[in-house]
Amino acid sequence: MNNIPIPTWLTEILYTASGILFCGFALKGFLIPNQFFDGGVTGISLLVHEIYHVNIAYVIILANIPFIIMGGYQIHRRFAFRTLLAVVGLGLCLLFIPYPQITSDKLLVSIFGVVFMGIGVGLAIRGGCALDGVEVLALYTGKKVSFTISEIILGINILIFLIAATMLGLPTALYSILTYYSASRMTSFVVEGLEEYTGVTIISGQSEAIKEKLVMQLGRGITVYKGERGFLKESFDISQPVDIVFTVVTRLEIRRLRNLVYRVDPNAFVFTSLIKEAAGGVLKRRAGH
Repeated sequence: MNNIPIPTWLTEILYTASGILFCGFALKGFLIPNQFFDGGVTGISLLVHEIYHVNIAYVIILANIPFIIMGGYQIHRRFAFRTLLAVVGLGLCLLFIPYPQITSDKLLVSIFGVVFMGIGVGLAIRGGCALDGVEVLALYTGKKVSFTISEIILGINILIFLIAATMLGLPTALYSILTYYSASRMTSFVVEGLEEYTGVTIISGQSEAIKEKLVMQLGRGITVYKGERGFLKESFDISQPVDIVFTVVTRLEIRRLRNLVYRVDPNAFVFTSLIKEAAGGVLKRRAGH
């Protein structure tokens, strides 16, 4: 039977809808009943809800609108429209779906609440939108000041947790910091996928033999750059041409690759770098282990 490809727009809708349901479950089943907080706009909304007792669904929608408008200018109008629909969907989910409170145990809330929140936010990002507008604010602010986006987000969240500590007590704030950190790690895990790739660069005088090993034995595609090696302190004027070999492998294949290379040239220079996302080529071909 032929595989029928799922249209991209349908996949994005499924990702976004799943993300909304997971976030709603995390909020109503874990965080809100136990006065826990997250970072970003969601954290601000939870603070307003706890202090002023305004329905969280309305607060989340209203708090995100300025950032959605900003996203239309900073990123793309299509992104802003999708994010608006996702945030409104989250608000409706919180209003009408009767999620039960799962537990009152703070440790369980700080673990499982953030797992579901991180999954939800990550799925929404995969769907091409955002359920929290703080990164849009950081992107905008980063163009006006010398701080990085990560530093700006960190500063915003520190302010949120300081207010939480003042209004609701230090233990709640500390648990919320744990919640935010764990949720952000889970979000990265969902967005980047289960399989983490590593880029490997190899510089060796035995590059021809190494290229053959990588392709024929490891089953990997390679890219070759033309370079020069040498330039030592005692012989700076002496150099020779060299092929610089680059390939992408999974974490499980790194050791096997190193063994293949060092059997050919024990003095080969090998260094690795983390690949956030990779697709195409011969990535999915597996050599026998």
